[in-house]
Amino acid sequence: MACRALIFAAGRGERMRPLTDTTPKPLLEVGGKTLIEHHLEKLALAGISDVVINTSHLAEQFPAALGDGSRWNLRIRYSYEGPTPLETGGGMRRALHWLGDEPFIAVSADIWSDYDYARLTDPHTLAPDAWAHLVMVPNPDFHPRGDFCLDGDRLNQDDAGERLTFANIGLYRAALLSDQPEGAFKLLPMYQRAMRARKLTGERYDGRWWNLGTPAQLADLGSVFSV
Repeated sequence: MACRALIFAAGRGERMRPLTDTTPKPLLEVGGKTLIEHHLEKLALAGISDVVINTSHLAEQFPAALGDGSRWNLRIRYSYEGPTPLETGGGMRRALHWLGDEPFIAVSADIWSDYDYARLTDPHTLAPDAWAHLVMVPNPDFHPRGDFCLDGDRLNQDDAGERLTFANIGLYRAALLSDQPEGAFKLLPMYQRAMRARKLTGERYDGRWWNLGTPAQLADLGSVFSV
Protein backbone atom coordinates (compact mmCIF):
# COMPACT_ATOMS: atom_id res chain seq x y z
CA MET A 1 0.00 0.00 0.00
CA ALA A 2 1.38 3.40 -1.01
CA CYS A 3 2.14 5.69 1.92
CA ARG A 4 4.53 8.10 0.19
CA ALA A 5 4.11 10.50 -2.71
CA LEU A 6 6.12 12.69 -5.06
CA ILE A 7 4.77 16.02 -6.32
CA PHE A 8 6.43 17.38 -9.46
CA ALA A 9 6.92 21.10 -8.83
CA ALA A 10 10.25 21.98 -10.46
CA GLY A 11 9.09 23.34 -13.83
CA ARG A 12 9.58 26.92 -14.96
CA GLY A 13 5.99 27.36 -16.13
CA GLU A 14 6.84 29.34 -19.26
CA ARG A 15 3.28 29.34 -20.65
CA MET A 16 1.97 30.69 -17.34
CA ARG A 17 4.12 33.82 -17.54
CA PRO A 18 4.07 36.57 -16.35
CA LEU A 19 2.50 34.98 -13.24
CA THR A 20 5.43 32.58 -12.86
CA ASP A 21 8.08 35.29 -13.13
CA THR A 22 7.71 35.88 -9.40
CA THR A 23 5.75 32.84 -8.17
CA PRO A 24 6.32 29.14 -8.92
CA LYS A 25 3.32 27.71 -10.77
CA PRO A 26 2.43 25.24 -7.96
CA LEU A 27 2.14 28.20 -5.56
CA LEU A 28 -0.41 30.06 -7.69
CA GLU A 29 -3.81 30.18 -6.03
CA VAL A 30 -7.16 28.86 -7.14
CA GLY A 31 -10.21 28.34 -4.96
CA GLY A 32 -8.58 30.11 -2.01
CA LYS A 33 -5.44 27.96 -1.78
CA THR A 34 -2.35 27.19 -3.82
CA LEU A 35 -2.40 24.46 -6.45
CA ILE A 36 0.00 22.32 -4.46
CA GLU A 37 -2.07 22.67 -1.29
CA HIS A 38 -5.00 21.03 -3.06
CA HIS A 39 -2.76 18.00 -3.64
CA LEU A 40 -1.35 17.96 -0.13
CA GLU A 41 -4.83 18.00 1.40
CA LYS A 42 -6.01 15.14 -0.80
CA LEU A 43 -2.89 13.07 -0.19
CA ALA A 44 -3.29 13.47 3.56
CA LEU A 45 -6.96 12.42 3.34
CA ALA A 46 -5.86 9.33 1.40
CA GLY A 47 -3.58 8.26 4.25
CA ILE A 48 -0.26 9.37 2.77
CA SER A 49 2.31 10.22 5.45
CA ASP A 50 5.41 11.35 3.52
CA VAL A 51 5.64 13.68 0.53
CA VAL A 52 8.66 14.64 -1.56
CA ILE A 53 8.40 17.87 -3.57
CA ASN A 54 10.97 18.40 -6.29
CA THR A 55 11.92 22.04 -6.82
CA SER A 56 14.04 24.25 -9.05
CA HIS A 57 12.50 27.56 -10.18
CA LEU A 58 12.12 29.92 -7.19
CA ALA A 59 12.71 26.88 -4.97
CA GLU A 60 13.12 28.88 -1.77
CA GLN A 61 9.44 29.83 -1.86
CA PHE A 62 8.23 26.27 -1.27
CA PRO A 63 9.50 25.65 2.28
CA ALA A 64 8.55 29.21 3.18
CA ALA A 65 4.96 28.57 2.05
CA LEU A 66 4.51 24.93 3.04
CA GLY A 67 6.90 24.31 5.91
CA ASP A 68 7.48 20.75 7.04
CA GLY A 69 3.96 19.60 6.19
CA SER A 70 2.80 19.27 9.78
CA ARG A 71 -0.30 21.39 9.17
CA TRP A 72 -1.58 18.54 6.97
CA ASN A 73 -0.16 15.80 9.23
CA LEU A 74 2.43 15.12 6.54
CA ARG A 75 6.21 15.05 6.49
CA ILE A 76 7.47 17.07 3.52
CA ARG A 77 10.97 16.78 2.08
CA TYR A 78 12.26 19.05 -0.68
CA SER A 79 14.37 17.62 -3.49
CA TYR A 80 16.20 20.63 -4.95
CA GLU A 81 17.40 19.98 -8.48
CA GLY A 82 19.47 23.09 -8.98
CA PRO A 83 18.70 25.96 -11.36
CA THR A 84 17.88 23.56 -14.24
CA PRO A 85 15.17 20.95 -13.60
CA LEU A 86 16.01 17.27 -14.14
CA GLU A 87 12.83 16.57 -16.15
CA THR A 88 10.20 14.15 -14.87
CA GLY A 89 12.35 11.02 -14.99
CA GLY A 90 15.44 12.61 -13.53
CA GLY A 91 13.42 14.26 -10.81
CA MET A 92 11.77 10.99 -9.83
CA ARG A 93 15.12 9.15 -9.99
CA ARG A 94 16.72 11.64 -7.60
CA ALA A 95 13.85 11.30 -5.13
CA LEU A 96 13.86 7.47 -5.01
CA HIS A 97 16.02 7.30 -1.88
CA TRP A 98 13.25 9.15 0.00
CA LEU A 99 10.36 7.29 -1.63
CA GLY A 100 11.46 3.86 -0.40
CA ASP A 101 10.95 0.38 -1.77
CA GLU A 102 7.15 0.26 -1.73
CA PRO A 103 4.90 1.66 -4.50
CA PHE A 104 4.46 5.43 -4.34
CA ILE A 105 2.11 8.00 -5.84
CA ALA A 106 3.43 10.70 -8.17
CA VAL A 107 1.39 13.66 -9.38
CA SER A 108 2.12 16.90 -11.21
CA ALA A 109 1.42 20.01 -9.17
CA ASP A 110 -0.02 21.83 -12.17
CA ILE A 111 -3.15 19.73 -12.58
CA TRP A 112 -6.38 19.78 -10.60
CA SER A 113 -8.80 16.88 -10.35
CA ASP A 114 -11.41 15.42 -8.05
CA TYR A 115 -9.79 11.99 -8.46
CA ASP A 116 -9.59 10.24 -5.08
CA TYR A 117 -5.96 9.41 -4.29
CA ALA A 118 -7.15 6.75 -1.85
CA ARG A 119 -7.76 4.62 -4.95
CA LEU A 120 -3.98 4.48 -5.41
CA THR A 121 -3.37 3.28 -1.86
CA ASP A 122 -5.40 0.12 -2.53
CA PRO A 123 -2.87 -2.75 -2.73
CA HIS A 124 -4.86 -4.29 -5.60
CA THR A 125 -4.53 -1.24 -7.88
CA LEU A 126 -0.97 -2.01 -9.01
CA ALA A 127 -0.74 -5.46 -10.60
CA PRO A 128 2.07 -7.64 -9.21
CA ASP A 129 3.92 -7.59 -12.55
CA ALA A 130 3.42 -3.87 -13.31
CA TRP A 131 6.05 -1.17 -12.98
CA ALA A 132 3.47 1.62 -12.91
CA HIS A 133 -0.24 2.36 -13.09
CA LEU A 134 -1.41 5.56 -14.80
CA VAL A 135 -4.68 7.43 -14.48
CA MET A 136 -6.03 8.28 -17.93
CA VAL A 137 -8.74 10.78 -18.90
CA PRO A 138 -10.81 11.42 -22.05
CA ASN A 139 -8.86 13.50 -24.54
CA PRO A 140 -9.30 17.24 -23.94
CA ASP A 141 -9.76 19.69 -26.79
CA PHE A 142 -6.14 20.84 -26.58
CA HIS A 143 -4.83 17.25 -26.87
CA PRO A 144 -7.24 15.41 -29.19
CA ARG A 145 -4.83 12.59 -30.13
CA GLY A 146 -4.26 11.54 -26.54
CA ASP A 147 -1.15 9.74 -25.29
CA PHE A 148 -1.60 5.97 -24.94
CA CYS A 149 -4.21 3.32 -25.63
CA LEU A 150 -5.94 1.44 -22.83
CA ASP A 151 -6.78 -2.17 -23.66
CA GLY A 152 -8.30 -3.84 -20.63
CA ASP A 153 -5.98 -2.75 -17.85
CA ARG A 154 -2.84 -2.51 -20.02
CA LEU A 155 -1.53 0.58 -21.78
CA ASN A 156 0.04 0.40 -25.21
CA GLN A 157 1.10 2.44 -28.24
CA ASP A 158 -0.18 -0.11 -30.74
CA ASP A 159 -3.64 1.48 -31.19
CA ALA A 160 -5.23 -1.42 -29.32
CA GLY A 161 -8.16 -0.24 -27.21
CA GLU A 162 -9.18 3.34 -26.44
CA ARG A 163 -6.75 6.23 -26.89
CA LEU A 164 -6.73 8.47 -23.80
CA THR A 165 -4.69 11.25 -22.21
CA PHE A 166 -2.38 10.74 -19.24
CA ALA A 167 -3.74 12.72 -16.29
CA ASN A 168 -0.28 13.14 -14.70
CA ILE A 169 -1.42 11.01 -11.75
CA GLY A 170 0.16 7.60 -11.23
CA LEU A 171 1.31 4.84 -8.94
CA TYR A 172 4.90 3.67 -9.42
CA ARG A 173 7.46 1.06 -8.47
CA ALA A 174 11.12 2.04 -8.44
CA ALA A 175 11.70 -0.73 -11.01
CA LEU A 176 10.38 1.64 -13.69
CA LEU A 177 13.61 3.62 -13.65
CA SER A 178 15.94 2.42 -10.88
CA ASP A 179 18.41 1.15 -13.51
CA GLN A 180 18.73 4.66 -14.97
CA PRO A 181 21.73 6.83 -14.05
CA GLU A 182 21.14 10.09 -12.23
CA GLY A 183 20.71 13.14 -14.43
CA ALA A 184 18.05 14.77 -16.56
CA PHE A 185 15.69 12.51 -18.53
CA LYS A 186 11.99 12.24 -19.28
CA LEU A 187 9.57 9.58 -18.06
CA LEU A 188 8.11 8.98 -21.54
CA PRO A 189 10.86 6.56 -22.66
CA MET A 190 10.38 4.68 -19.39
CA TYR A 191 6.65 4.37 -20.10
CA GLN A 192 7.38 3.19 -23.63
CA ARG A 193 9.77 0.53 -22.36
CA ALA A 194 7.20 -0.63 -19.80
CA MET A 195 4.47 -0.80 -22.46
CA ARG A 196 6.65 -2.96 -24.70
CA ALA A 197 7.14 -5.31 -21.75
CA ARG A 198 3.38 -5.24 -20.93
CA LYS A 199 4.20 -3.82 -17.51
CA LEU A 200 2.27 -0.54 -17.64
CA THR A 201 -1.35 -0.60 -16.47
CA GLY A 202 -3.97 2.12 -16.45
CA GLU A 203 -7.52 3.13 -15.64
CA ARG A 204 -9.96 5.54 -17.24
CA TYR A 205 -11.23 8.36 -15.05
CA ASP A 206 -14.28 10.35 -16.15
CA GLY A 207 -14.43 12.88 -13.33
CA ARG A 208 -13.30 16.50 -13.33
CA TRP A 209 -9.72 17.17 -14.46
CA TRP A 210 -7.88 20.35 -15.48
CA ASN A 211 -4.44 20.80 -16.97
CA LEU A 212 -3.22 24.20 -15.76
CA GLY A 213 -0.68 25.39 -18.28
CA THR A 214 -1.83 28.95 -19.01
CA PRO A 215 -3.42 31.89 -17.17
CA ALA A 216 -6.63 31.24 -19.13
CA GLN A 217 -6.79 27.63 -17.92
CA LEU A 218 -6.17 28.78 -14.35
CA ALA A 219 -8.96 31.34 -14.66
CA ASP A 220 -11.27 28.70 -16.11
CA LEU A 221 -10.76 26.50 -13.07
CA GLY A 222 -11.19 29.52 -10.78
CA SER A 223 -14.61 30.13 -12.26
CA VAL A 224 -15.66 26.64 -11.14
CA PHE A 225 -14.75 27.42 -7.53
CA SER A 226 -16.61 30.73 -7.65
CA VAL A 227 -19.94 29.12 -8.55
